[in-house]
Amino acid sequence: MPISTVKESEVDVLVIGAGPAGLMACNALANAGVDVRIVDKRPSKVMAGQADGIQPRTIEVLQSYGLAQRLLREANQMHVAAFYNPNPETGGIELTDRTADISENDTRYPFEATLHQGAIESIFLDSMRELGVEVSRPTVPVSIQISDDEKHLTNSYPVRVVLRHGDALEGQTDTEIVHAKFVIGADGAHSWVRKAFDIEMEGEQTDYVWGVVDMIPDTDFPDIRNRCAIHSNNGSCMIIPREGDKVRLYIQLGSKDGVDLASGRIAKQLIGPSQLLDVARRSMFPYVINEPKSIDWWTIYQIGQRVASRFSVKDRVFIAGDACHTHSPKAGQGMNASMNDTHNLAWKLAHVIRGWADLSLLRTYELERRTYAQNLINFDKQFARLFSGKPRTYNNRDGVSHEDFIKAFKTFGGFTSGVGICYAESQIINATHQSYAKNLIVGKRLPPQILVRAADFRPFELQDLLPSDARFKVLLFAGDTSQPSQRMRLAMLAAEMGAVNGFLKTYTPGGNIFAAFDIIAISSAKRTVVRHTDVPELFGSHWSKVFIDVEDMKKTQGGDTYANFGINPMGVVVVVRPDGYVGMVAPFDKVRDINQYFAAFTRPSP
Repeated sequence: MPISTVKESEVDVLVIGAGPAGLMACNALANAGVDVRIVDKRPSKVMAGQADGIQPRTIEVLQSYGLAQRLLREANQMHVAAFYNPNPETGGIELTDRTADISENDTRYPFEATLHQGAIESIFLDSMRELGVEVSRPTVPVSIQISDDEKHLTNSYPVRVVLRHGDALEGQTDTEIVHAKFVIGADGAHSWVRKAFDIEMEGEQTDYVWGVVDMIPDTDFPDIRNRCAIHSNNGSCMIIPREGDKVRLYIQLGSKDGVDLASGRIAKQLIGPSQLLDVARRSMFPYVINEPKSIDWWTIYQIGQRVASRFSVKDRVFIAGDACHTHSPKAGQGMNASMNDTHNLAWKLAHVIRGWADLSLLRTYELERRTYAQNLINFDKQFARLFSGKPRTYNNRDGVSHEDFIKAFKTFGGFTSGVGICYAESQIINATHQSYAKNLIVGKRLPPQILVRAADFRPFELQDLLPSDARFKVLLFAGDTSQPSQRMRLAMLAAEMGAVNGFLKTYTPGGNIFAAFDIIAISSAKRTVVRHTDVPELFGSHWSKVFIDVEDMKKTQGGDTYANFGINPMGVVVVVRPDGYVGMVAPFDKVRDINQYFAAFTRPSP
């Protein structure tokens, strides 16, 4: 038996739960140099099933951490959505339409990727391992407390968590007390962290019951390798092609199927994958699904739509992912929303832990992500109703028509792609000068755009110039730098931005501006006259930091950046947050407004 000796430790951030939300948090914090630990009650990562859909915006986020290429190498891509509805003569289903899977044009990756959750977790685990961080498992938290005496001190460790290690050997202690500055509860829909602080989940359970089956199909269905929405007289079904030859079926069940009538809860022992496939066969008639050689994974669930009443406790403990919002999986929101929760939170924690920002910055996490979760639930209610509703037929005039479904599919494209998120005004979102960059919407993520580097005319994707390294990015749209008058304006701007009381030096640790900020200049000068040396040294600290708004040498990509973004030709400064969202824009003569923007949440350097 393990001995009863208790060991104690300190850590900046303790992450509880090693699903996608927790792993995103841990990897992002480790990348930012934060002392972070992560624990999970499971003895190993997910091996099959669970979440599987990755939105275009989430691919962009993974790219910002250098992880997208592996995802795209391993995952399946869905480019087309096919829609099947009842044939009024045969009673079976027929193809009604095929359309782009992603209706949003403003995306770098015009498709969804599908890969099982275990493989996605492996991408993070391997990245963390290179940073010297491993998941401690099986490890279970047994108690958590926040000291009121120290909760306002950013250099204190006010959160006390008692952990129980399930892998303790003979003679080793199985109990550990961790003193943490912050704790992230990313421990799923039945979150222990959420329950420990009596945080309520607000919302409701629907009557919609669905089954899920992952398998390699043997079928004559022609769109088996496309995302499909099937409405039939015998129920609805969704097809999601997966990596390799696998396919996932979402199968609508009756409201009482698989439900224990005594408890009202889902009971998997009441139904199995064979029964689920029988239901799918009726929905997909006249097409045939033969019995597969094996079932990779299956489950049944009842759609619930709930949001936690709060996402944080005393600015020290935060919940993320399924711990604070649950919804139906058919729009591919769950894992994406979860990872983007902690992508939002991680840089804010890093800035506070480094002493660069006030604790007040952390309150914007709940402000931004809880509002998003509530909007997501409202969308999900409509989407689930349309998907689970009976199709409109001659005998069912009140049913869901194909036109209704297509309209919703396109209307909600910003949700299904993830690029439609727009954070409301706050201390880190200031839209006062929006008119100077009309199409760079303050509060939305910076859209993709090809730029050409001025020194060597090599094309670059703008998003690739903004890695998730916890630094603010300052994009200087410098105007036509070939003009002497514009170069004079830039010299004056550099003097003001680089002044002792300017935001770059006021909020820079140790006097090194580029530890907290990265500055990129974008000129509108023509290719034939541009010189990368025409911008002040502050804006061209290295030859690789100056770009031009022209097409590449083959004229196949790039150009029209100023027009696409609605940039004032006289120039504008764009502040991009570390998570890739536009924080503010300002004309050259409003540097003081940028100073005030950072003063609202950033601590002056000693």
